[in-house]
Amino acid sequence: MMTVVRQGIRATIRCPRGGRKSLDLIAMNAHFQSLMGRMPLINGQCGGKGLFGSKVAPLTRCYSAAADQPDDLGVALGGNPPPPSENDNGDDDGNGGHGGAALVLAAGRTLESLPLDIGQAVQKGTIPADMLKRYLDMSSNPIIAWLMQFGGFRERLLADPGFLVKVAIEVGIGICTKTTAEYAKRGEQFESQLDFVFANICMALIADFMLVWLPAPTYAANKSVASKAPGMLSNIFAGCPDNAFQKVPPGYEPFTFVQRCGSVVRNGAKLFGVGFFASLLGVGMTNGLVAIREMLDPSFVPLNAPQDVAVMSGAYGLYMASSSNLRYQILAGIVEERGIEVLFKNNPAICAALSFAVRTGNTFLGSLLWVDFLSILGLQKIGH
Repeated sequence: MMTVVRQGIRATIRCPRGGRKSLDLIAMNAHFQSLMGRMPLINGQCGGKGLFGSKVAPLTRCYSAAADQPDDLGVALGGNPPPPSENDNGDDDGNGGHGGAALVLAAGRTLESLPLDIGQAVQKGTIPADMLKRYLDMSSNPIIAWLMQFGGFRERLLADPGFLVKVAIEVGIGICTKTTAEYAKRGEQFESQLDFVFANICMALIADFMLVWLPAPTYAANKSVASKAPGMLSNIFAGCPDNAFQKVPPGYEPFTFVQRCGSVVRNGAKLFGVGFFASLLGVGMTNGLVAIREMLDPSFVPLNAPQDVAVMSGAYGLYMASSSNLRYQILAGIVEERGIEVLFKNNPAICAALSFAVRTGNTFLGSLLWVDFLSILGLQKIGH
């Protein structure tokens, strides 16, 4: 039986393997709270008030039987770690284990304050220490901490801390290029047709955001929680990465070729929906504004004839599912994650600058391909 003898604010623990360990109970109390369960003391009970009543947090999870996890206690007390098991070969695969709980405490957090998937991964010891440290460091920023309450943002930021920079780059490029194109097209009528400009830019921004969001590499701390996401696509493509070319995240099994191909199909299906409804919104708003203008001002002549909402929405959805899907998967998974971020790993400023350059080029290429795509479908003629 493992016993704890309290002497003032210090205690001596006699372990079943022999030897004693003296420690400061106040200093160690919080550390024990996140690592282990409650245990009775010889000179009193911990109860719900802790070792010294309500002034100190409860001493939690100190096992009273040698069969429970005696090696964990030895490590927690600063002793030598247990010998490796026959399955780990002396390598913890970079997982946090009990060190994960220590990192959480060192950051002034508790397991209860962590998101469900992170907390469960820490308890199981399945989250790599560097990934947990990344989460704790990033959550010190109040804006990012708020965003990381949402699983989608959390998974993308853990896999790629520069994800928000890429969103800002893509959306910024989209606003500038689309506004420039609208001004060049409308000329002197630009200011009087700001409502149309706004409708078109809204459609473009929705598409731009989703083109960064869907193909972005992700890391799920607790895959069993992440896999419970509702939806038919989530069930059919369970196990597929979010980017066909992304690296295998720590703790994951290598993705198969079929799973990577499934990522292209799944994102294509999602982007078709995004493109269809974004175009439906944009074209619908534009046609509606034209109709209102013509009612209020009989002399108003629209720059272009009203478009077929269903046809244009279907065309844009098909374009997003094919050309945009493949281009952005390659951009995020190969060019950025496997290229730029490997070559300039310790220089985020250069990474951001190069991402800006390649994403600007990709946007320009996409504009050219969109015109060609409409021409192939016979929806727009190209003058020569």
